Amino acid sequence: MSRVGPVFGAGAVAALLVGGVFVLDSAEAKSRQDPLPEIRRSEAPTPRVTKRLGNRQGAVLVLMYHKIGPKEAYMVRSKANFEKDLDRLYRLGYRPVTLEEYSQNRMPLPRGASPVVLTFDDSDPTQFRLKPDGSIDPNCFVGVWAKFAKKYPDFPVKGTFFILPNGPFGQSKLAAKKLEMLRGWGSEIGSHTMTHTALNTLTDAKVSWELGASYEYIAKLGFTARSFATPYGIAPKNRTLLKRATWNGRTYGYENIVLAGSSPAPSPLSRKLDRTRIPRVKAYGGELGINDWLTKMKQGKPKPYVQP
Repeated sequence: MSRVGPVFGAGAVAALLVGGVFVLDSAEAKSRQDPLPEIRRSEAPTPRVTKRLGNRQGAVLVLMYHKIGPKEAYMVRSKANFEKDLDRLYRLGYRPVTLEEYSQNRMPLPRGASPVVLTFDDSDPTQFRLKPDGSIDPNCFVGVWAKFAKKYPDFPVKGTFFILPNGPFGQSKLAAKKLEMLRGWGSEIGSHTMTHTALNTLTDAKVSWELGASYEYIAKLGFTARSFATPYGIAPKNRTLLKRATWNGRTYGYENIVLAGSSPAPSPLSRKLDRTRIPRVKAYGGELGINDWLTKMKQGKPKPYVQP
């Protein structure tokens, strides 16, 4: 989500969206731009991750996770199955990128690799937990992923976490440490509102508070929230608020808005991509879940995005 200063009257200069931030003039635009870092490619050619031909028009897998536990259940991915997810993704040539990198088509992928966006909703404590000695709990999502990344450094803990003001991830006293660890790995922090209420049940004013207060909460944590996940995948009645809402004298708007399911997303180069309605695949084993779509994409139904 992005913001501007206090909203002015009807005679004010119209705001523009520059670098993800609404601005009122060129000076403010320069001061508020927060661009993604330039991707520097090595001059020496690197080995191809797969033998697949390049295909920048292919589909992109955006996965949705919530909780992790010892057994598979509703909205819960078992630890064993998450380990299998990572292993299968890696063997099939997928490499992690953030939602923002995908949306802006600035994915630092090796040749022959396909992007995968791992998203996590609700900042549940099972997503990232630290033990009393400061080490990562090996049973949380980040712990499992970090162990995998240690073995395969080209599959780092680089995801998009849609957070609530619940710590985040519980353990509020350790929030700053956790977020700095995520930042160091290249992960993205996005908004999931303040109260996780279905937005279609709220007034425009209440929706604007959910969006604006969440952005400010994340800003205080040291992050700029450009991406947003609607609770339950339900948009507000006035959908334009997701792109431009006014709260507490400021204007806010998110660039990348994800749905709750249930298919791969279009290529970032595709005209079919609507950045306010980015589909996700639920990370469970049923029909139209992660296993189903990985099998279909391996068969070319649809063909995945492949870095040339």
